[in-house]
Amino acid sequence: MSFNLLKGKKGIIFGALDEDSIAWKTAERIKEEGGEFILTNAPIAIRMGSVDELAKKTKSKLISADATKLDDLENLIKETMKIFGGKIDFVLHSIGMSVNVRKGKHYTDLNHDWMTKGWDVSAVSFHKLLQTLYKLDAMNEWSSIVALSYMAAQRVFPDYNDMADNKAYLESVARSFGYFFGKEKKVRVNTISQSPTPTTAGKGVKGFNNFIKYSEKMSPLGNATALDCANYTVAMFSDLTRRVTLQNLYNDGGFSNVGVSQDVIDIMSSID
Repeated sequence: MSFNLLKGKKGIIFGALDEDSIAWKTAERIKEEGGEFILTNAPIAIRMGSVDELAKKTKSKLISADATKLDDLENLIKETMKIFGGKIDFVLHSIGMSVNVRKGKHYTDLNHDWMTKGWDVSAVSFHKLLQTLYKLDAMNEWSSIVALSYMAAQRVFPDYNDMADNKAYLESVARSFGYFFGKEKKVRVNTISQSPTPTTAGKGVKGFNNFIKYSEKMSPLGNATALDCANYTVAMFSDLTRRVTLQNLYNDGGFSNVGVSQDVIDIMSSID
């Protein structure tokens, strides 16, 4: 169902890889709500994924850009403004990567060169993106920027590894840069802390299948799906949330406020 919430709005979507991607689902929903966008990802991700299919489906232009490189970001944003003939209304940062997770390195035995790489891709890239948008004065007033996070930024999830540190930094950047973007340019910056979601990246975390079952049992409303996150992001890009900024917004079925659920208690009791 469409409400034309984003009619006339234009933006950039980072990180769509395949149909399991939250960014992919968000792009589809933005299109349904009347928005237009440029799709972007790193060259290697474009080669590995199927984002070109999404570009054809949504009649969107795909521009290759490495979000860790300022020159790439500047070119992307300038080209976007040229295509749309003006400033931008929304940006989604849906980027995350940990070499240590991929290689199975334990948190107590990290390869710190890999850690730095993952930090740059997953978190510093958000500061680079915000800084480039800010310097180019690329955002319209009351526009909205959203980055996707996870609750491991606040609580311990042992197998989430150094991605937890990356998400903590990401959320801090959203608050700190969001202050200046809001004060000086009336631009909103928020993060959405999503339920564990079976994306390509999510499924790479050790023990993911068991954890998603646990999360489902813990959450009063169950896990939020990728489509749920897409809908929430649409709301954050719309004019209905104009005064929401500097927030880390939980979209997790209530998981973040539950100490223990009756379902989990019952399971533990059956083990005894």
